[in-house]
Amino acid sequence: MAAYDLKDDGELIALLVAGDRSAFTEIFNRYNKLLYSHVLNKIRDEDAAEDLVQDIFVVLWEKRSLVQNINLSGYLFTMTRNRILNMLSHSKIVSDYASAIKNYEQPSYPIADELIQEKQLSAIIESEINALPPRMREVFVLSRYKHLSNKEIAARLGLSEHTVADQIKKSLKTLRFRIGVRILISCTTTF
Repeated sequence: MAAYDLKDDGELIALLVAGDRSAFTEIFNRYNKLLYSHVLNKIRDEDAAEDLVQDIFVVLWEKRSLVQNINLSGYLFTMTRNRILNMLSHSKIVSDYASAIKNYEQPSYPIADELIQEKQLSAIIESEINALPPRMREVFVLSRYKHLSNKEIAARLGLSEHTVADQIKKSLKTLRFRIGVRILISCTTTF
């Protein structure tokens, strides 16, 4: 058995790409505490920091075939930074949404009405996503539901990254417009 703790990052990456679990374990042991302390320093939540670091290592294992010829520490810290930014952005959106809901008081609407409206909105969104052209819908679903990067989508579908980015941009623009129109129409017909 090879002494994995004596191998440099480049050797560990080569073994990781080949599916070597011991190399993955060594990478985890080498970077776990460092990434955890970095994340904890930024978000100040032990459980969330632990979850975020675990997610990073899960993604590293799942995408191990894509990490050839990389600077491992740079890759892990970039992935960590991006996850932290996504988490903070999401937290702000949730917080803003919760504040808006808290400040929005309209006692004439019972909870059942809100649930019906939520289901109707979800149905409208799903309907409009299904109405997208097939390739655009496929790119959108891979991006927004499967959380693949533009590069991964391009590789999977045999497209250029520019085409993928363009398809996502067009689909978002189309969905915003169509959903907005449908909501506007439904609001004018209910009054």
